[in-house]
Amino acid sequence: MSVKAENVTKLFGKQAALKNVSFEINSGEIVGFIGPNGAGKSTMMKIITGYIPQTDGSVLVNNVNVMENPLEIKRRIGYLPENNPLYTNMYVKEYLRFVASIYKLGKKMNDRVDEMTRITGLEPEKNKKIGALSKGYRQRVGLAQALIHDPSVLILDEPTSGLDPNQIVEIRDLIKKIGKDKTVMLSTHIMQEVEAICERIIIINNGEIVADDKTANIYSHVQQVMTIIVEFNADIEENKLHEISGITNIARLENRSWLIETSVTLDIRDKVFEFAVANNLAILSMQKKEKRLEEVFRELTTK
Repeated sequence: MSVKAENVTKLFGKQAALKNVSFEINSGEIVGFIGPNGAGKSTMMKIITGYIPQTDGSVLVNNVNVMENPLEIKRRIGYLPENNPLYTNMYVKEYLRFVASIYKLGKKMNDRVDEMTRITGLEPEKNKKIGALSKGYRQRVGLAQALIHDPSVLILDEPTSGLDPNQIVEIRDLIKKIGKDKTVMLSTHIMQEVEAICERIIIINNGEIVADDKTANIYSHVQQVMTIIVEFNADIEENKLHEISGITNIARLENRSWLIETSVTLDIRDKVFEFAVANNLAILSMQKKEKRLEEVFRELTTK
């Protein structure tokens, strides 16, 4: 076990940002921690990293209590906050040496700085001032500083915020590479990023966990409907389609196409083929429409 939150509550005055939040993240997992603005994501991450205290409950990182031993926690965690605060008047390698000195890396300092510069793709920019870097390279500097002390747990809050599509892909690939031997907790509003990187998803809404499951299973937390889009070679009346048993909803689309819904436990595609044969129709195309993570997210966070 790398991170364990148990009944964590955080109050700001009378407002509850977190309400009895509990979860465990095991060593080697890459977990997406997602939710709408104001749901409590950043608050939870700041509590895990020891930047702010919880009002109630407990957080353990590698079996070390965050409140009881905050300095030890900071040795074990790498943190990239959403706003990525950097000293823009410092050179890249100068800044990384400065961070390494805070962690007292001693003789390992230069080797770690060189290694992080290489791993995060900062070699071409290592002799530039941070203020002269693009947003993408600044994010790389942020990742390098979070990794400089070789932490076992990495907390990333909106690591690709403000990046262009090419930069997003580069940072995404970098996180996946890093996550092979570290525990990663990732917060982002980009659902494609979560699906591409994370093995597990935790969804938080109004300070409470509303779903926590493997990425492949997260869709089971909302009403499950199988949707089929079928195109015939000729037009037919809607009432004819109701002859197919198991259909719960039908909608006419364009080009002789129909949207057919049924229970997720009932695959009626063979019955659609039988219907077409019985009515002298040819099926030009038929596809099963998968529910996307954005739809699951909306259903779980707008209740």
